[in-house]
Amino acid sequence: MYSMKRLTAFVSGKVQRVGYRARVIQLANGLGLKGIIENLSDGRVRIIAEGDEEKIKLFEGSIDIKNTFIQVTSIEKIYSQPYGEFGSFYKLVGTGETDSRLDEGIGVLKDMRDLLISICSTQKQMLGKQDQMLGKQDQMLGKQDETLFEIKDMNRSLNDKMDKVLDKSDIYELKGDVSEMKSALRAKGII
Repeated sequence: MYSMKRLTAFVSGKVQRVGYRARVIQLANGLGLKGIIENLSDGRVRIIAEGDEEKIKLFEGSIDIKNTFIQVTSIEKIYSQPYGEFGSFYKLVGTGETDSRLDEGIGVLKDMRDLLISICSTQKQMLGKQDQMLGKQDQMLGKQDETLFEIKDMNRSLNDKMDKVLDKSDIYELKGDVSEMKSALRAKGII
């Protein structure tokens, strides 16, 4: 048989305006608990959770959250018998809290818009520089093609001049000499 419990917790630390209540609601709903969570004017958060004693114990350990945004420093716990007054687990919102959050949200959205405009402007400048670099690269490739053409032309010209300087018999004689040298080097095991 399950024993039902009620946990009233007062949570201190960096727990307001950091998503703590939303996270606790997820945890409570995941465990099938019923109750409420609300911000208090002194900076703490009050949680009232009702449910099976084992699940309350699991919940109690899971609400001690420490991450990049949320930093729970202490939890004051009071146990009692459940009243059965809650149909689900939900957040109580104070007067003006929603308006304040909307104003903050609008401010964040404006900051994000300004950042996006800045990023787009920077990206446009970078694309312009990239286009300039691609143009210079095309120029360099054109010059490379010109240089290759000149080298090939000089090679042809050099071959033509060598052919004119040396007659055919000189070329055959040189080829023969080179063949003899290679044979001699092979015979001695040099090549």
